[in-house]
Amino acid sequence: MPSLADLQDEYSFLDADDRYRLLIDLGRDLEAMPEALKTDATLVRGCSASVWVYPMVAADGTLHFLADSNAAITKGIIALVLLTVQDRAPAAIVATDIEAALAPFDLRNQLSSNRTQGIPNMIALIRETAARYL
Repeated sequence: MPSLADLQDEYSFLDADDRYRLLIDLGRDLEAMPEALKTDATLVRGCSASVWVYPMVAADGTLHFLADSNAAITKGIIALVLLTVQDRAPAAIVATDIEAALAPFDLRNQLSSNRTQGIPNMIALIRETAARYL
């Protein structure tokens, strides 16, 4: 996965259609999430598409998230969200201003409201998960 800064630089030069394609490609690059982990317990509520997020704790105490969606663009959005927190310590995740990190992507103006309505719920689930591991 590219760094968030590199992705932001590339994104800023693209037109709307290419930005959409970039998000879809980002979703395709997500680590595969086993079907057995796609349960009601890992489902993010309030998204127009189905989104699942599953945390794993690494030996060093960092959190690694597996995620998937049944919609390509939503999968790209969760991949973008994960770029802000992936493989970080729970305290660092809780302290991260994910919304500010995503602000340069201007997703609310780039995508339909149906596509962006679940982003706060994705972020909340990740923060709540990190807080549980503190």
